[in-house]
Amino acid sequence: MLMSDKAMIFDIQRNSFADGPGIRTTIFFKGCNLNCSWCHNPEGISMEKQMMFFKYKCIGCGRCSEFNDNDIDKSVDVCPAGARKICGTEYDVQTLLNIVTADKSFYDNSGGGITCSGGECMLQIDFLKTFLRRCTEMEINTAVDTAGNVPFKYFESILEYTNLFLYDIKVLDEKLHKKLTGDDNKLILSNFEKLIAICPEKLIARVPVIPCANGDEIDSITMYLNERGINTEFLPYHEFGKSKAASLLK
Repeated sequence: MLMSDKAMIFDIQRNSFADGPGIRTTIFFKGCNLNCSWCHNPEGISMEKQMMFFKYKCIGCGRCSEFNDNDIDKSVDVCPAGARKICGTEYDVQTLLNIVTADKSFYDNSGGGITCSGGECMLQIDFLKTFLRRCTEMEINTAVDTAGNVPFKYFESILEYTNLFLYDIKVLDEKLHKKLTGDDNKLILSNFEKLIAICPEKLIARVPVIPCANGDEIDSITMYLNERGINTEFLPYHEFGKSKAASLLK
C-alpha cells in the first residue's frame, strides 16, 4: 500500500490535447475500482507495479528466464529487444511537479494545464489533493478525469483545487452498468447530481460510445445530460486496450 506522499503512476503524456482545454500534461494514476469490458487502459486497473511483455518484440534470447517474478526490474534491464516494460512507477509530489511545470509556458499560452486521469486517480486521494493544491498555488489549471465511483467526500476535499471535472457517464441502466463494469452506478450518478448542484460550470460529461455495449443507451444518456445542461463529449471506441491487456503478465 502506497503512503499518501507517493503515488503509483503508469504513464505521463505531455503535449496532450485530448483531456481538457489547451495543451495539457496528463498523468495516469494506477488503480481502478471498475472493470469495464472495453477498458482502454487495462494496465491502469491494478494498483500494483506490473510487467508488460510484448511478444512480437521478443527475439527468444532467454536472458529474462534468469529472473523470477520478484525481479521484474532486472528482467526488463537485460532484455535487448525492449520486449519487456515495467508498468507503474512511484512518484512523490515534488518530482511530479518538476515534470509538469517544465511545460507551464505552454499551458499559459494555450489555456491548458494538467489532467489527472487513470485508472481512477481519486483512489489515491491524499496524494491527489496535495498535488492539485500545489498546482493551484503555482497557477496551473487542473482537471480531474474520473468515473466518480468514490465517496463524495473525496470530491469535496479537492473541489477548491480542481478547475474541471471530466466525468465519465458510461451507462444509465443500473443492471447493465454492473454487467459491463463490475459495479452498479448508484454512487456514480449520486455524485454527479451533487456536483451539478454545487459546480455545474466545472463539469464536462464524457461518454464512451461502445456500439456493442452501451450503444442502445446513447440517446437516453444524451437526453439525461441535455436536461441538466451539462457540456458533453462523446468518445469514440478504439481497440488499443486489447493488445495492452494481452501483454500484462501479472
